[in-house]
Amino acid sequence: MVRKVGITDQMILNKYTEGFSNAELAAYAGLTERAIRNVLYKSGIDSIQRPRKHKVNEDFFKTWTDDMAWVLGLVITDGCIANDGRTLILIQKDESMLQKVAVIMQADFVVARHEKRTPALLINSKKITNDLANYGVLKSKSISVGFPNVPEKYMPHFIRGVVDGDGWVQKTGYTMNVTSGSKDFANGLHDVFRKWNLNSSIRISKTPLGRVLYRVFVSGKHDIPRLADIIYKDCGEMYVFQKRERMSQRCFKIPEPKQLNIFEDGYL
Repeated sequence: MVRKVGITDQMILNKYTEGFSNAELAAYAGLTERAIRNVLYKSGIDSIQRPRKHKVNEDFFKTWTDDMAWVLGLVITDGCIANDGRTLILIQKDESMLQKVAVIMQADFVVARHEKRTPALLINSKKITNDLANYGVLKSKSISVGFPNVPEKYMPHFIRGVVDGDGWVQKTGYTMNVTSGSKDFANGLHDVFRKWNLNSSIRISKTPLGRVLYRVFVSGKHDIPRLADIIYKDCGEMYVFQKRERMSQRCFKIPEPKQLNIFEDGYL
């Protein structure tokens, strides 16, 4: 990676003293985290021990709630742990989704630009990453993460987070799928859909580089609306609008009240 024009070592050190994590410094300077550690090392700084800069509810993942389950689904599908082991990075094209996560986690809204300039929320807290490790969220989790043990009460909120993270919904609303690099996670997700009596299947494909991908499908003009009824019940505003709109377009709707035509109905 090439350092951004105009970014000096001193500027990196200044940001470090402000509390930036290695992941944030890397995004700021356009360098890898290894290069950031080298800059700090040359200045005699131990980059492993540092005060946490960002405000966040560090107990967020300790107790199951509707919001916690939704965010966990997002993190497992669209999140990662930085190489420093203490920074959660949550990537979403829709920056308003990151704002919602920051609000419910009581976190400072610190956003960097990931690859291709996709917004990424950065949360620097070793306690948070330690708690996430209990759910299988580790560095390089994409092929190793299992399906977490989610209480049945919170499963719809968790699945909504998964769909919001890595789900794809057909425009016509007949098909939805979630893509994962983890066989265990895909099988666990498929089991949930089958338990909900939905028409579900798993298809396996490979990327041009040979990486195996598992796509978990739910399909059918009746099954997609049923899934929508399950995962969007009591969801408040915690969802991706376009995905809900596509999944819900075939749900039963109360018809508009008929407009009385006083001429046709014989009142005059």
